[in-house]
Amino acid sequence: MNYGLILAGGKGTRMGNTDLPKQFLDLQGEPVIIHTIEKFGLFKNEVKRLIITCPKEWITYTTDIIKKKWGEDDWIVVTEGGGTRHESILNGLNFIKSNYNIGKEDIIITHDAVRPFVSYRIIKENIEKCKIYHAVDTVIPATDTIVHSVDGNKLSSIPPRKEVYQGQTPQTFNIEELLYCYNNLDKETIELTTDAAKLFLLLEKDVYIAFGDDSNIKLTTPTDLVIANAMLRKDKP
Repeated sequence: MNYGLILAGGKGTRMGNTDLPKQFLDLQGEPVIIHTIEKFGLFKNEVKRLIITCPKEWITYTTDIIKKKWGEDDWIVVTEGGGTRHESILNGLNFIKSNYNIGKEDIIITHDAVRPFVSYRIIKENIEKCKIYHAVDTVIPATDTIVHSVDGNKLSSIPPRKEVYQGQTPQTFNIEELLYCYNNLDKETIELTTDAAKLFLLLEKDVYIAFGDDSNIKLTTPTDLVIANAMLRKDKP
């Protein structure tokens, strides 16, 4: 089985003075997260359940906007997230463990709620590659030179640009292997990482590349929201 997991736990502190977390801000007449869910809706025949993890105080709100858009639909499940990205992923995994029998080939497609422009091609490539390689990270080639600094004051290194990529989501994993990573690393080590793919590398497990797209942007700042609105207006006839 394939499961989708949309991570909607962010507070959006870099989005400025807003009453709503960034995943609920208006994007051309609908909440950002609704646009994201729509992209996964194209995979209803391939994904058993789409799980949304969000802060406890926003569960009712999230459920209501989904019902307003699609009515009652048990394919979409809203459950409580955690205080960190990893806690939210674990909550999603625990929901799957509690409600379904996990098979050895089952995979989970994890995605940021605030990446509403993920394409059919990107999700499809994640699913297909994960079935072969068990761990997939969506990336795009870096267009700027990436500079590495350990102390934030002086340069430590400048890696060759052709070897450097920028991470996006989805990140897609074999569920049993992802659970193995969480169970075999200590909590402090886990929380020092920014995403689940790093856990595989820490345990010397391979992670393979699925290529993303420049349009698969993450809405983090007010400027990102302006760009996103412009992108949608451009797509309208």
